[in-house]
Amino acid sequence: MTDNHLGEFLRARRAGLRPQDVGMASYGVRRVTGLRREEVAVLAGVNADYYTRLEQGRERHPSAQVLDALGRALRLDPHAQAHLHQLAGAAPSNRFTHTTDRVSPALRRLMDGYPGAPAFSINRTLDILADNALAEALHSPFERADNLARMTFLDPAGRQFYTRWSHTAQATVSHLRQAAGLDPDHPRLRELVRALSEHSADFTRLWNTHAVRGKTQDTKHFLHPDVGPLTLTYQAFDVCDAPGQQLVIYQAEPGSPSAQALNLLGSLHATSHQDAL
Repeated sequence: MTDNHLGEFLRARRAGLRPQDVGMASYGVRRVTGLRREEVAVLAGVNADYYTRLEQGRERHPSAQVLDALGRALRLDPHAQAHLHQLAGAAPSNRFTHTTDRVSPALRRLMDGYPGAPAFSINRTLDILADNALAEALHSPFERADNLARMTFLDPAGRQFYTRWSHTAQATVSHLRQAAGLDPDHPRLRELVRALSEHSADFTRLWNTHAVRGKTQDTKHFLHPDVGPLTLTYQAFDVCDAPGQQLVIYQAEPGSPSAQALNLLGSLHATSHQDAL
């Protein structure tokens, strides 16, 4: 990771667009992947030399108006637009220095209050801080249920467990990119990105796209060795008294095969836990 985070993001998003994607004609032999710098400058209504300085890191403090114009030019969605502002220091930082990884007793009781739904708490780098019994059972195929990114990319169980592995991998990296916008130099984030980059070419490829996405809600498809396929939706909730933490709760469609499988998983886990006592 370099210190020109804004420039890296602009270059990556520029490379992901073609002239036809933004309604521009393409002339001559193109030596670059995606849009030229001059084309982005025209679309954003800024000076081409100024935009070049932004990408090269020679200008690091664009105004909010310039950032909004660049976001429109690069067709950024709301998550990526907010990330762009954060990288330029033009949005409330809400940085890692104000976060905590301590899970309160009240939050633990809340998770345990959902015995029929896997529930767990994560931080911005996707470390699993605490979980309830059913979440523990759900993640039992992994060697360690410690970090969602490590589990996805480095644990051998990941590609079998996540049946839509490519979708999960893209979403996971996009969540980490959002974290990088809040504090790109946080030690835990740098350590995690370094470890994933050293051991996973797939992670490195996705990380270099600079795609950004917040963790809010989605549908997950799992294959659990004990109960078979599971299709679960999740909701992620910010923990207001613990900045940087989120509570994630999975649920199955009532009466569905996945609901039946989830109930079975809970029963199997409870039985194995009693046998171990």
